[in-house]
Amino acid sequence: MISTRGRYALRVMIDLAENENGSFIPLKDIAARQGISKKYLEIIVKDMVAGGLITGASGKGGGYKLCRRPEEYSVGEILELMESTLSSVACLASDSYECQRRSVCQTLPLWTEYDKLVHDFFYSKNLKDLLR
Repeated sequence: MISTRGRYALRVMIDLAENENGSFIPLKDIAARQGISKKYLEIIVKDMVAGGLITGASGKGGGYKLCRRPEEYSVGEILELMESTLSSVACLASDSYECQRRSVCQTLPLWTEYDKLVHDFFYSKNLKDLLR
């Protein structure tokens, strides 16, 4: 399941793309347009800046803006940054996860195929596809 962090990050990215004017866009404006708590968005955008999705500036005239053109962002990269993984089961989410049944697991091929479908779907969509 995609959490609010992932969904809100997509909404922030869409908002930044739709309201791009060459200047930084204040977080309070994004929060107001999206109907999301500014406090919660502060946490989310901090991770987005650290992950290289957006750039931020503080002070007068500060705010946030995209680092790239909307078509250069895949939905998958945005969601994976915010969610850590899109994997459906723990044994596929991390290479360090040790499952004692991996070699005999009859459902592993099912989860592997499902995860590939999800990955390919989200990585085939870009931010520009979500714009009005």
